[in-house]
Amino acid sequence: MKVEIYNETKEDIPYLETIKKVIEKALELEKVEGECNIIFVDDTYIHKLNKEYRKIDRKTDVISFALEDEDRLVLPDGVRILGDIYISLDTAKEQAKEYGHSELREVSFLAVHGLYHLLGYDHRTKEEEEIMFQKQEEVLQIYGITR
Repeated sequence: MKVEIYNETKEDIPYLETIKKVIEKALELEKVEGECNIIFVDDTYIHKLNKEYRKIDRKTDVISFALEDEDRLVLPDGVRILGDIYISLDTAKEQAKEYGHSELREVSFLAVHGLYHLLGYDHRTKEEEEIMFQKQEEVLQIYGITR
């Protein structure tokens, strides 16, 4: 497994190693040998991404760009190339305050949420949402990252 994290903001993010471990644990639990990137950006950048790729003219907290669709993108060694997860650090901080929990909790949740989208999970129906959110919480609980 290879998880690369890029901080494209001007802020120091002290919990990047924890985020990496959380994502690696989620991949392990899903039994996926995969690679992905997590890119921290600001609200302006994620707003542009959201407008250009999703045709939604506002900021968001997380956007996942999956490289796999119907077919899996697999390297010769069997490792899947999953894609990129963009997280707005600005919005994550706002949401952490709004929800009354730590920035670590919010950013970890967004990273895991983005990863499960890369793995093909979604939350368009109540049933899908329950499955996806249960998986997310399971990973976060392992690291004691609670509300």
